[in-house]
Amino acid sequence: MKLYGYFRSSAAYRTRIALNLKGLAWDPTYIHLTRDGGEQFKPDYLKLNPQALVPALEDDDGTVLTQSMAIVEYLDETRPEPPLLPKSPAERARVRAIAQAVACDIHPLNNLRVLRFLTKDLGLSEDDKNRWYKHWVETGLDAVEKLLAGHPATGRFCHGETPTLADICLVPQVANARRFDCDLSNCPTVVAIEQACLEMPAFSSAAPENQPDAA
Repeated sequence: MKLYGYFRSSAAYRTRIALNLKGLAWDPTYIHLTRDGGEQFKPDYLKLNPQALVPALEDDDGTVLTQSMAIVEYLDETRPEPPLLPKSPAERARVRAIAQAVACDIHPLNNLRVLRFLTKDLGLSEDDKNRWYKHWVETGLDAVEKLLAGHPATGRFCHGETPTLADICLVPQVANARRFDCDLSNCPTVVAIEQACLEMPAFSSAAPENQPDAA
């Protein structure tokens, strides 16, 4: 199994966490998103992922997968233990809703290519770009906090006492929020869940600062 990723990519971070939780081994291939105009645009990589995004996962049988959410659910279906989604449809829907609140509503607005377009193409200043980033991340995480706080299904993790797809998405987004000095004071439940996750080696070893290409 081969994972194409970049240490700071939230989506690659999600995939590393899932692989770790499943106890799977993989060979990393590093795709630097800013060096030489972005290695994701090189022809060899575009053959794997025409979107020029990370991650991409090549399974043992040669199957190539893109999009972190699809990859994580593929791993859960092909390597079902430990499960990353609950059993009941209603519980699975809740976990997916929390995960998608991050992956579909927060993350796309602060993705590297969006931030780059704001400054290089629209001419926004670094301060304006950071205002954009903080606004959408803080607004989004405040909403996630409301989804989690006081809900009977919320436990040590987003849903119960074991990590799920929701935690896999939440932790990388909080890491990015911290990197940009976002205000998390309104998100005590989010922060508590993040800390519980980072106590697990599957999460902490997947963190950007612990990747070889972070050097």
